[in-house]
Amino acid sequence: MSTVGLRDVSKVFPDGTRAVDAVSLDVADGEFLVLLGPSGCGKSTVLRIVAGLEDPTSGAVLLDGALANDLPPRDRGIAMVFQDFALYPHMSVRDNIGFPLKLAGLDPDNRGERVSDVAGALGIGEVLGRRPSQLSGGQRQRVAMGRAIVRRPGLFLMDEPLSNLDSGLRAELRAEISGLVRELGVSTIYVTHDQAEALTMADRVAIMRRGVLQDVGTPTQVYGRPATLYVAAFLGSPRMNLLEASVYAHLDRYVAIDLGSQVIHLPWDDIRSRVVAHYHGERIVVGVRAEALTPVPPDHRGDVLRGRIRFLEHHGHESLAFLDIGATAVVIDEVGADPADPDEFVRRGRFGQLVQRLAGRSAQPSPAAAAQTSVLTDQGRHHRRPGELVVRLAPYPAVSAGDGLAVSVRVDALHFFDERGDRIDVGWR
Repeated sequence: MSTVGLRDVSKVFPDGTRAVDAVSLDVADGEFLVLLGPSGCGKSTVLRIVAGLEDPTSGAVLLDGALANDLPPRDRGIAMVFQDFALYPHMSVRDNIGFPLKLAGLDPDNRGERVSDVAGALGIGEVLGRRPSQLSGGQRQRVAMGRAIVRRPGLFLMDEPLSNLDSGLRAELRAEISGLVRELGVSTIYVTHDQAEALTMADRVAIMRRGVLQDVGTPTQVYGRPATLYVAAFLGSPRMNLLEASVYAHLDRYVAIDLGSQVIHLPWDDIRSRVVAHYHGERIVVGVRAEALTPVPPDHRGDVLRGRIRFLEHHGHESLAFLDIGATAVVIDEVGADPADPDEFVRRGRFGQLVQRLAGRSAQPSPAAAAQTSVLTDQGRHHRRPGELVVRLAPYPAVSAGDGLAVSVRVDALHFFDERGDRIDVGWR
């Protein structure tokens, strides 16, 4: 078993591409850590740096507390599982799994026993005599896993091992991998772009965007209290509703959150109200997930938002209603390109300046703000559009597009973000 420590690790390629930007991260002994993010965010580069397949441009890699920057891959006690299986096509399953033991000089009898044990645990004992071309995708991935496990390494590195498989098999294998790794007690770093894998498999999730570490925490923490606007938008299905809002504090009574045409109230006895009240007269971003919205009768009292259904999506087990409430949404693009017209933001007034900052376009920020703005620049551009609340309904609701709908809002489940896209909160987790 191993611990891993990254200290301000950066990787800049010869063409100037900054793939990893000052990432600091720790993996505890026996922990299952998932690196999550979209394609090109730097998560696989981090994995390769830990494995010794890439040298960091700056920063330190620690294995069991010892500096490992100059340690060759073969001496790091690491086993890696790749996305494309990387099996030897001319070898049988038995020989593929046993190949690391053969290189280590283990005698054939012990080698065969260990291979049989691992194959039995992975459910591929009956195909040991076959070659990879005779196996299904799921069986090939199990062989790749077996080849890594049979070495009894101190650290597993897995680079999107399930991405080439169909959804049903992915669900089956992620349960197997998670259970097997925990049974072995081996520290694991698992790379994926699939949030379902991350949230179901991980002890902790580290979310990346364009080389920058955005948030680290347990699945419950990163989903329930995302540290940044990007994490809030990235996690969840359907995605979190992110809306522009103006703040008006009424001391000792409540804080009014004005969404444009409707208002919700944060009670003064809510501990968050004191912090949000500091933004009196300013604009912030309010996030609300679909599970915090409940359809209610039109005359329902309390914090209710009313609107008209623009369209419905039917998903079999549920329907999603997209409700126009007269608000303005803040959208984070995955593309990350800048708008064609940079002056468009200026014409939008003060909140246009907020969106500028979210897009990393603010002029002459302070050093601290510059660091945070650069993170948000890497997250991609942010723009605005008419806000639609995504509301969960029954599988076949008695409403249709064009109908009015009222939804009650769980105020305690609202999320607040400032102009830099950072969470407005009373404290950390």
